[in-house]
Amino acid sequence: MKFLFLFFLWCVLFVLSWPIALLALIIFPLVWLICLPFRLVGITVHAVFAFVKALLLLPARLLGYRPCKHTPAQIEAAR
Repeated sequence: MKFLFLFFLWCVLFVLSWPIALLALIIFPLVWLICLPFRLVGITVHAVFAFVKALLLLPARLLGYRPCKHTPAQIEAAR
């Protein structure tokens, strides 16, 4: 659905100004290639933070702590 919407917008841009539409087709892959390393860094940082969180919460999990899966409204309704 997103692709169809973007294609429709590109067609409108092509009708209004075909040089800009063709330039967008050329520039988009270059921008994607430039942004790719930043996405990889973001994935790596997210993984490191998840690992640190798991490492810090390991003693609590070993002692039997389980996070509550119920919302406060569900807890109040059970009382």
